[in-house]
Amino acid sequence: MADDLRGWLAQMDEMGELRVVEGADWNLDIGAISMLNGGKANGPALLFDNIRGYPQGYRILTCAVSASSRIAHLLGLPQGLSDLELVGLLRRRLPKWRADAPKFSPREVQTGPILENVLSGDDVDLFEFPAPNWHEADGGRYIGTGHAVITMDPDGGQVNLGQYRVMLHDKNTVGLFARPGTHGRMHVERWHAQGRVCPVAVSLGHYPLITKIAGTSVDDEYSFIGAIREKPVDVIREEITGLPIPASSEIVLAGWIHPGERRLEGPFGEWLGYYAAEAAPAPVIRVERVYHRNDPVLIGAPPARNPSENTHWRVLMASAILHNWLEESGVPDVRGVWESDAGGRTMIIVSVKQRYAGHAKQVGLLIAGCRHGDSGSNMTKYVIVVDDDIDPTNVQDVMWALCTRTDPAQDIDIVRRTWSSSLDPMIPRPAKGFFNSRAIIDACKPFEWLDRFPKEIAIRPELAAQVRGKWGDGLGL
Repeated sequence: MADDLRGWLAQMDEMGELRVVEGADWNLDIGAISMLNGGKANGPALLFDNIRGYPQGYRILTCAVSASSRIAHLLGLPQGLSDLELVGLLRRRLPKWRADAPKFSPREVQTGPILENVLSGDDVDLFEFPAPNWHEADGGRYIGTGHAVITMDPDGGQVNLGQYRVMLHDKNTVGLFARPGTHGRMHVERWHAQGRVCPVAVSLGHYPLITKIAGTSVDDEYSFIGAIREKPVDVIREEITGLPIPASSEIVLAGWIHPGERRLEGPFGEWLGYYAAEAAPAPVIRVERVYHRNDPVLIGAPPARNPSENTHWRVLMASAILHNWLEESGVPDVRGVWESDAGGRTMIIVSVKQRYAGHAKQVGLLIAGCRHGDSGSNMTKYVIVVDDDIDPTNVQDVMWALCTRTDPAQDIDIVRRTWSSSLDPMIPRPAKGFFNSRAIIDACKPFEWLDRFPKEIAIRPELAAQVRGKWGDGLGL
């Protein structure tokens, strides 16, 4: 594994996974190109240089891990595996990484590349960096989309890395949108409850694993990253806030969130494909110091209608976490879990080998009520449980089971007034609370007459292999 973002970029270039784009405009060009590329299956990572209005070398990386091949590389997993095979490997690695994390606490160092340029006070000008206007109807430029927001609990001192969007207001202030219930939001609220300003740092470019783990539901992100890489993350104690920042980051902002200080933030095109949340007051970070490397690289990961560049990482990680959680809950014979790309975290599919009456419904209820997976688990709307002969990653297979193995009156249950989010486009505004409902669909063959369910049309594997061997090349089979 590479030691920093630049080493990783060199590896991606060597693997043929990187494309350099010259001369794009920060105003919409970079966002549109990234969205079109991120929606393709296995599109390359994009490195934008010679950005209009900015010096050469001030670059933006997007679509960093939009392909399974780059996700596998980032996690030290083999290439060429199917999605379910990747989930299976992740299921085995996740418990080991969690167990090993305490051995890989971040290592504090005195210097690092991030200290190449240090700007304070009046020298701070965030417009020095080519923060894009990602979508046409966004309320402004967003400097933080592929970043990591670093906060600390005022009492216990626990450090959290989170991924909460950061809007550029002016030369030394940015807006922070962190949903209620997130660790970063709770840290801010605890500092303010004590009448104190909240210290915060934002890393805007770094080894891509930092971005992805910051957006994943794990404890002690720095140590978890160290466990994956099998070596500690080098951090520097930021001088103003005292927060640990990655020593090899490309750009870091450091400052304070003051109690009661808010400015309008948004709207912003979100991962469900809508502008569901209107512009609203959000906390402001007063940036007092900026650190950056020479020729810095800012990472962008703009949300878009799924599938997008953010989808696949979340799908793989959440599916592995959910599968492990179901087994830890004592549910037997779960054969596959898939948080659908198409559903954008709103649809979760589970395949089971039915062992007893109510087995499928039990699985559906557990998934509908859990808070595991990733930070979007509050947005679940559909849980579909299928038999073990159905590949949960194959939407066509799942829809076939749904259409041929369900009776809507018997097999669909609705759970009402469940936890949702302001991002849900189906919640009318204004709203005093954000609730949704969840449909649990039992798309398994009826347990009580499994042995009498109609026989399926199928080709024996031996016959399929024989036919492909004889006619496959000519017919593209």
